[in-house]
Amino acid sequence: MRYIDHGQGGPASVMKLAEGPKPTLKPGEVLIEVHCAGVNRPDIMQRSGSYPPPPGASPILGLEVAGRIVETAPDVTHWKAGDVVCALTPGGGYAEYCATPAAHCLPVPKGLSVKEAASLPENWFTVYDNVMTRGRLKAGESILVHGGSGGIGLAAIQLAKVLGGASVYTTAGTDEKCAYCRQMGADVALNYRSRDWAAEVWQLTGKRGVDVILDMVGGDYVMKNIRSLALEGRLVQIAFLKEAKIVDFDALPILVKRLTFTGSTLRPRTVEQKAAIAKALTEHVWPLFESGQLKSVVHKTFPLAGARAAHELMESSAHIGKIVLEVRPG
Repeated sequence: MRYIDHGQGGPASVMKLAEGPKPTLKPGEVLIEVHCAGVNRPDIMQRSGSYPPPPGASPILGLEVAGRIVETAPDVTHWKAGDVVCALTPGGGYAEYCATPAAHCLPVPKGLSVKEAASLPENWFTVYDNVMTRGRLKAGESILVHGGSGGIGLAAIQLAKVLGGASVYTTAGTDEKCAYCRQMGADVALNYRSRDWAAEVWQLTGKRGVDVILDMVGGDYVMKNIRSLALEGRLVQIAFLKEAKIVDFDALPILVKRLTFTGSTLRPRTVEQKAAIAKALTEHVWPLFESGQLKSVVHKTFPLAGARAAHELMESSAHIGKIVLEVRPG
């Protein structure tokens, strides 16, 4: 099969097409003929050498795919060869074939293309688990979503509004991106480059604060987030685009306001934990795609050989929504 090799890691230019054997299946796995693969921030981190794959995972980049199952392990009964699915993968998505646990596969929602379906798993697994389960968002509450125009952000805005019934605040880096966030359901979108989002959120909530914050920025955002939370508020950290070590961290508001500061990463979770999220998505979220209440937002697609350009676009942050590799066009 053809796949993208990133060698020992480095800038986007290290990636190149290579040829190698198809993956062999372990118990509980399926082999997917990949039609499209989503591009995500962890791919960039792995390529650059700062996010190695877990033990036993494929060293090939790519955490989500959509395509056709061509082989199943003997103990797999839920899926069969010929089924078209989208899937969360432990790695290996930037390739013509990818092995993944059968329990991490989901049907392509009716009405969505394979390309659109490939943009779903990594973001929606992450957002559902961190907003609904870890963040415990309830109807009538409010949430602040940072990075609202990215794949994670747009998923969180939609999920919080449609499934959570929440008031949604978000931040983004341009007025155009803010306008798009409002179009996708955000009640308030603030340009963090030109406005003091923390001060505005505080005023807009009547100096109460928000109930949940989903953040992937870190650094100086951490204390601003903590001060922007309401009583019993929950700050959920899913990445650190800035620093993970916080200078002058003040934990007193956590005590005074009875806050929860939590977080998670998805890739190291067990097969069973990810399977539980897949089951919840199938029951509670996929029907909302089929009814048109939720949308997949694909900004641009690239051929597999264009992985370098796809990574450079993501690193520029000029996109709105998802970037997808078309491994098998059409």
